[in-house]
Amino acid sequence: MPFLFEDIKSSEHPEVILANVPQFKELMMQYECAIMEVNTKLHVLNNEFSHMYQRNPIENIETRIKTPASILEKLSRRNLPICVESLENGLTDIAGIRVICPFPDDIYNVADLLTSQDDVTVIARKDYIKNPKPNGYRSLHLIIEIPIFLASRKKNMKVEVQFRTIAMDFWASLDHKLRYKQDLKNSEEIAAELKECADIIAGVDLKMQNIRKKIQ
Repeated sequence: MPFLFEDIKSSEHPEVILANVPQFKELMMQYECAIMEVNTKLHVLNNEFSHMYQRNPIENIETRIKTPASILEKLSRRNLPICVESLENGLTDIAGIRVICPFPDDIYNVADLLTSQDDVTVIARKDYIKNPKPNGYRSLHLIIEIPIFLASRKKNMKVEVQFRTIAMDFWASLDHKLRYKQDLKNSEEIAAELKECADIIAGVDLKMQNIRKKIQ
């Protein structure tokens, strides 16, 4: 039976209760398996590219599973009940992978190679590189669905994959650290300066990419 606790929010530590629900723990294990599947695919592509072209299109891969507290906060924000169905159908970013690439064209090459595989289904795609957010944020976001093979069945799982260049990731990390949960009196001025930095970094990305093409 699916778990559903109407009173979980009223408890002192609802995230602790959720983390110890057997159905929740099983689902998180399945998301971990989905991350391993995608991670393996990305490493295979990176190794093959290195063998063929003597360079890696992927600089680094980071993975994460949303914490119980973060999951509860998002369910609450979306007015969704606390149950397996809400997690699987209402949230698409429980399992997350961030792929850091040297250059912008590496992002699109790796993303296209990943999504062209016959067991990968693209659920959603948001290109914040070609269409940056107003604050200057740039990244390619994909929600994909892949199968995992359990002992008695196959199950399709959703994974969010974010692609950034080293420069994009540098900016996003500092932007988060500078502004996260801070009451800034001069917030508009800081936002404008961060946006300017984002534009400069994007320009540097393209210049470095052009230099690489000239060298090749």
